[in-house]
Amino acid sequence: MSILRAKALDQKAAANPLSKGRILKVLMTIVMSILAIFMILPFIWMLSTSFKSPSEVFVFPIQWIPADPSFEHHIKVWLDNHFAQYYFNSLKVAILGTGGAIIIGSLAAYGFARISFKGRDLIFFLYLSMMMVPPQVLFVPKFIMFDWAGIYNTHWALILPSFVTIFGVFYLRQFFLGIPKEISESAFIDGAGHLRIFFQIFLPLAKPAIVTFAIIDFSWNWNNYEDALVFLISEQLFTVPLGLQNFVHEFSIDYNGMMAAASAAIIPMIIIFFIGQKYIIQSVASSAVKG
Repeated sequence: MSILRAKALDQKAAANPLSKGRILKVLMTIVMSILAIFMILPFIWMLSTSFKSPSEVFVFPIQWIPADPSFEHHIKVWLDNHFAQYYFNSLKVAILGTGGAIIIGSLAAYGFARISFKGRDLIFFLYLSMMMVPPQVLFVPKFIMFDWAGIYNTHWALILPSFVTIFGVFYLRQFFLGIPKEISESAFIDGAGHLRIFFQIFLPLAKPAIVTFAIIDFSWNWNNYEDALVFLISEQLFTVPLGLQNFVHEFSIDYNGMMAAASAAIIPMIIIFFIGQKYIIQSVASSAVKG
């Protein structure tokens, strides 16, 4: 009787379009949609302001669609203020830094996940504990070290430290631990070494995790403001975050030019996200299955 009653309740719930589960899903969809709108409004205002005249910037209520859209500020940004040079510098720092972080981080993650050696877990614990150290505390030691090494006021002062990423090692190590040991053991039996196993087996399997990490790390390197502010002096070496300061004058702020530059600055992030979007979904799905 209990089985028949359960089936009857399931049929009743399926027949009722306003069941509790459906109402909850609708409410959650509405709430998430409202939050998404609030999150995207600043970006819409930024893009809208870049096409406005200076007199329209602070008009209230906000004019989301400019009365007379103009590309004047976008053209001015690229022709003046050395913004093209800043853009190239940011691309150089972000691409080289992310590439080095992927190579070194994935190798370190494989070592912590698959190579047994004395004190491995203790070393990994100490490595993770460095996440609790605020990066601002390291500015003075890094300044002294970079000045001694001769890389102060060069892009290498931003690129080389980004090769060492605690989050990347932790994230990729967790992914490597999810790969069955039987795969690497069978490769060892066939005579493969650690490097061959890493490059021919683990890296292809970890492509979703590596792409996800690459997007996160590229975003960090692209938006890195504090390190560039401390370790770069020459204006020709400035990155985009530092270049945005040029729109802040002594007695005024060029909001239209700043918003035009900021709109151009998010283009690489949008491109990177759309290229790696499917890999992010694969990474999240595989993590859910493992969990």
